[in-house]
Amino acid sequence: QVQLVESGGGLVQAGGSLRLSCAASGSGFSINAMGWYRQAPGKQRELVAVISSGGWTDYEDSTKGRFTISRDNAKNTVYLQMTSLKPEDTAVYYCNADITIQNTRTFRYWGQGTQVTVSS
Repeated sequence: QVQLVESGGGLVQAGGSLRLSCAASGSGFSINAMGWYRQAPGKQRELVAVISSGGWTDYEDSTKGRFTISRDNAKNTVYLQMTSLKPEDTAVYYCNADITIQNTRTFRYWGQGTQVTVSS
């Protein structure tokens, strides 16, 4: 069974940095695109950044130039380096991954979420 486990959230002051990690565990799978979403209280979940298996990336406009998504395919891990954090970045951050099981079907998996709180 495939699982995504996140780490790295916390409380930081405005202007600070955090790095989130999300590792996939299990066996018999391959990972396609991976991404990070966030959901603030009272708001819909929104895409923050995405990275393809080949390293192509895209970002939500408000995070461009401040956030960097990367992945280590050998470790089945995706990262989100966040700098110049703002109070409006406060949210629960979720990773996801499109994972092919036993070279047959592809499913989207989600991490459990990690809280990021930016104080002003």
